[in-house]
Amino acid sequence: MRYAFILFVCLLSACRPAESSGVLPDFTGLVEENAPAVVNISTSIDPGKAQQNMQQQVPDFLKRFFDGMQEGQVPDMAPQPAESSGSGFIIGADGYILTNRHVIADADHIIVRLSDRRELEAELVGQDERSDIALLKVDASGLPTLKVGSSEKLKVGEWVLAIGAPFGFDSSVTAGIVSAKGRSLPSENYVPFIQTDVAINPGNSGGPLFNLDGEVVGINSQIISRNGGYMGLSFAIPIDIAMDVVAQLKDKGRVSRGWLGVVIQPVDRDLAASFGLDKPTGALVSRVLAGSPAEAAGVQAGDVILSFNGEEIEESSELPQVVGLLPSGTKAEAKVMHDGDLITLTIEIGDLPDDAEARFGGAASPERADAGVLGVIVAPLTVQDRQQRGVDGGVLVKKVADGPAQEAGIRAGDVILSLNNRPTDTPEAFTEQLNALPEAGTVAVLVFRDGDSRFVAVKLGNL
Repeated sequence: MRYAFILFVCLLSACRPAESSGVLPDFTGLVEENAPAVVNISTSIDPGKAQQNMQQQVPDFLKRFFDGMQEGQVPDMAPQPAESSGSGFIIGADGYILTNRHVIADADHIIVRLSDRRELEAELVGQDERSDIALLKVDASGLPTLKVGSSEKLKVGEWVLAIGAPFGFDSSVTAGIVSAKGRSLPSENYVPFIQTDVAINPGNSGGPLFNLDGEVVGINSQIISRNGGYMGLSFAIPIDIAMDVVAQLKDKGRVSRGWLGVVIQPVDRDLAASFGLDKPTGALVSRVLAGSPAEAAGVQAGDVILSFNGEEIEESSELPQVVGLLPSGTKAEAKVMHDGDLITLTIEIGDLPDDAEARFGGAASPERADAGVLGVIVAPLTVQDRQQRGVDGGVLVKKVADGPAQEAGIRAGDVILSLNNRPTDTPEAFTEQLNALPEAGTVAVLVFRDGDSRFVAVKLGNL
């Protein structure tokens, strides 16, 4: 009986999942198979160009401290070629290599070091600044390649692995999990980044991010750090985005993206209330660019775009990513909250211009001394004011007294373009709109400051 009990316990132990081996994957096979297709990339700038750049950066007053120097000359510092390094990976046996644009930006020479220690000079096939992707080509054949997977199928919590050359240490392997998907970074409007906790450091840029099937799902690109090193916040460009860029670079040497022609901002709780939304969601349009597809479709400042081409827009940062993937000429439907009503607009997507940040290109009335219910004193915009700021309407805030506007962050020098979703062009019109405001509640004020316009939620009844 005792032996039977021992046998029963052993059978239970055999059936129970091994916690350590079942949770932690073995990466050895993945690394052995894929490491040969990961390359180190080094770049250099010719000494002459480096000297020229140095001359532009040294102030003339400092140059004159060197004996015998004339203004405009630079001391002989025996410049060396400026160098940098990063990672990349082979996507074509005929020599096509993928990396980050910032790894090779402004380089005169690009050297690719293969896993067999060969060093080959690479040709830049094409680059795309907005996605930070560069496509290189080396003169070789029969090279090992990586299998491209799908970043769309990637799940949060899934194991991922990176191979690269941090700080120049070739073929370094680090692993972690997917922390989030669809992340937006301040400087990147068109890339929904994959966030991971994989250890990424300088030199990892351009290297591949793998799933457990050994497929490339991303290109390691950026970190967020206070000290320049790894702090658990690493970001990779989704491989689906990257391969679309590759296809366009091969086909036409440039990348086309869809364009609406709107300036947007997030919707917070107070703004949501002022626009009649149940919750803070969507992309709030603070400006419509002249001649843009959005203007042609009837989109107006103060509209909140809630969905686009069937995709729900929960965060404002999602809109450029959805629009950017659509080819020029595509007709897409947008669900928009307009003046408290939910409407549907059909918009024909345009082609994102090189200068997508193009801005909008009178007689004056006396300054209004009455601070009004908001607590602001306004004045008309002169012709010079309009030209300098690039606005075609609004009133200039001359003074902000204690009150709702001050609490909302409005300050002297701002231009108020609209009040309670109604455009305002003169102090008289502004005063009329103030008089029509309710005694309490939240109203949206469209403010232009430092070259950008954004809505501010102002709570009334706080004087």
